[in-house]
Amino acid sequence: MTYVEDELNSQPECWTRAAEETARHAGALPAAGERVAIVGCGTSYFMAQSAAVLRETAGQGETDAFAASEFPHGRRYDRVVALTRSGTTTEVLDLLARLRGTTRTTAVTADPDTPVRAAADDLVVLDFADERSVVQTRFATTALTLLRAHLGLHTDSVVADCRTALAKPLPEGLVGRTQFSFLGRGWTVGLASEAGLKMREASLSWTEAYPAMEYRHGPISVTTRSTATWMLGEAPDGLAQQVRDTGALWVEGTLDPLAELVRVQRLAVAVAAARGLDPDRPRHLTRSVILAP
Repeated sequence: MTYVEDELNSQPECWTRAAEETARHAGALPAAGERVAIVGCGTSYFMAQSAAVLRETAGQGETDAFAASEFPHGRRYDRVVALTRSGTTTEVLDLLARLRGTTRTTAVTADPDTPVRAAADDLVVLDFADERSVVQTRFATTALTLLRAHLGLHTDSVVADCRTALAKPLPEGLVGRTQFSFLGRGWTVGLASEAGLKMREASLSWTEAYPAMEYRHGPISVTTRSTATWMLGEAPDGLAQQVRDTGALWVEGTLDPLAELVRVQRLAVAVAAARGLDPDRPRHLTRSVILAP
């Protein structure tokens, strides 16, 4: 079993523990009414997008999400939350250093023994969700679970759906597709982008991700019988049939969207295996992006 397989299979336990520990971290997480930005890189950026939509939709306060390298320094926030598995990513550390003394910052990390400990004002450590793999699975979903639980949006049914996602066979014929499109709405748009990234990283697949309503505005033109289009969350009326009319495989997300992402993680590993690839050694990638000065 690869590292990534072992780690993605441990997600039910990681999510349960994160939810149980939310109260202990409450002082480091955004308070209701604060104006907040959530930042990250790669997978963490997509988790930030989902968390921002969840928080603002829940009425907890204006919340934005940015890639750490694209943070708008002309704006003012009460708190900036940085998601960083390694605690060493150059763009995140540079941003936290620039915000020091002007904006309160929180880092959510898997490794406290890294430069992020000194860079952020507050630290939330999810070391039980750390990973040996380059490709992120459990840390990202556990960090998002922590933020969902902080908003009161996590339930035991989410963990149950995750267990189902790990046990339920993937749709027949899915692994053999050559192009994958992932769709989301609201907070699941970020999850759709992460689904596409997982497939690219682990299996070198041609993948795309869109807000579901945008899929009809051009992207559906590349959909063929070799395509699988996967909806994370509830689909807009009529879209499923329009996709089926192209000959593509439509995959309906019936579980909690975060659990659907776990199914995509499994797909990425399965496609990698079918293509003779090692998902623990993705091409041109490292566990953390550290830019030389």
